[in-house]
Amino acid sequence: MPDVRYPTLYQINTRVWLTELSRVLGRRAMLDDIPDAQLERIAERGFDWVWFLSVWQTGLKAQAISRAHAEWRSEFADTLPDLCDDDIAGSGFAIQSYSVHRDLGGAAALARLRERLKQYGLKLMLDFVPNHMAPDHDWIDEYPDYFVHGSETDLDRSPRNYCRVQTRAGPLVLAHGRDPYFDGWPDTLQLNYGNSDMQQAMIGELERIAGQCDAVRCDMAMLVLPDVFERTWGIRADPFWPKATEAVRREHPQFRFMAEVYWDMEWTMLEQGFDYAYDKRLYDRLRDARARPVREHLHAGLDYQDKLARFLENHDEPRAAATFAPGRHEAAAVITFLSPGLHFFHDGQFEGRRKRISPHLVRAPQEPVDARLQGFYEKLMAVLRQPVFKDGTWSLLELVPAWEGNWTWDCFIAWSWQRHDGARRLVAVNYANNQSQCYVRIPFSDLAGHTVRLKDMMGSTGFDRDGKDLVSRGLYLDLPPWSYHVFEMTVP
Repeated sequence: MPDVRYPTLYQINTRVWLTELSRVLGRRAMLDDIPDAQLERIAERGFDWVWFLSVWQTGLKAQAISRAHAEWRSEFADTLPDLCDDDIAGSGFAIQSYSVHRDLGGAAALARLRERLKQYGLKLMLDFVPNHMAPDHDWIDEYPDYFVHGSETDLDRSPRNYCRVQTRAGPLVLAHGRDPYFDGWPDTLQLNYGNSDMQQAMIGELERIAGQCDAVRCDMAMLVLPDVFERTWGIRADPFWPKATEAVRREHPQFRFMAEVYWDMEWTMLEQGFDYAYDKRLYDRLRDARARPVREHLHAGLDYQDKLARFLENHDEPRAAATFAPGRHEAAAVITFLSPGLHFFHDGQFEGRRKRISPHLVRAPQEPVDARLQGFYEKLMAVLRQPVFKDGTWSLLELVPAWEGNWTWDCFIAWSWQRHDGARRLVAVNYANNQSQCYVRIPFSDLAGHTVRLKDMMGSTGFDRDGKDLVSRGLYLDLPPWSYHVFEMTVP
């Protein structure tokens, strides 16, 4: 399966998927029970990778913490008004062991799933959580120095960030996993990246994972960078990611790493050996609903943009349908998924689900399908499947005021795609809550002397224009709020 330049990724909450399948089967569903028809449907939509969230073994200690935590439980009850303890399995990021969960069928079932995915041209992505482990991980007894230790004073002063743990070596005060801006996650224990043996052990875990899948999404990957780790814990650490990515690629040259990363550290993670990094900045600018910052973001070089994972929702963010109003949602999706980079979709996004599902839960609420939004995404995926959007050349286009004093040109974002086979596309979005006009500069000088047909592949608009006029003046647009065109450009 050769890589395409701009792949698409579909994230699935594995445990929720299997709970829904269990209702149909009348028994507990495992990975082997996922129908081929569902995998085939994912491939037909044009996806290249599937991220199966939360397949690793979790334990009873983390589950008990999840069930007893009052603040979390309130969130769970908001998602599931009929919440019961069986719905709370514990976070998929409180990992007891990097072995496939026994309730999913174990390693053999995952291997069979991977082979089935390959039959449909799909690659498998799994989780890697570098920062912490579950409170009942074997290393706590075997290698307690792999974890960040605290004192009784630390425990008294910061009980949300430390806990007392009983080990074979006796009671210890250990730190919860956390980032420097929030209290610790009480169902985890923080790994010590100042310990070189621990780093090698984590590289070993990654190497074993890499034998079972094609890529990993690395949770909060920036937390183990030496400067971030020292700022958080006061412990010096050697760089981890360059060693880890190099070690994995020695045995698996085509393996891919995607970083969950924030704080404008995307480029840093790419320099550390990652293939892709979350583009949270684009997401935030789209939420702010102003075109110029989005357009400025797209001025970055393709050496950077090609490696950004672009999304409107995932398991950490609120659902797009609950965040972006109708109209703005579709405009934001056109910008996100028809721009360069990795195109990252989340299960339930197409259907307009509005309830975010915590990774502690194994059941989702029943929600109606938003047929209008579903129809939009079917059209968008049909466009995105076209080769020009998979491996074409992308260019941000210049915008010109439609007349002197017309400020609404600044509400547009426009770009082109072209491919060696002659395919050309022009995408333009009025990302504003007002009617807007502009001219879009067309970069294809060879169109002069021809009639150019423009057909909107996301709508019913179509017309012919004089190529000389397009090249000299540009394409005139006058669009309602949050409207867009995705034009196929041809010379009849």
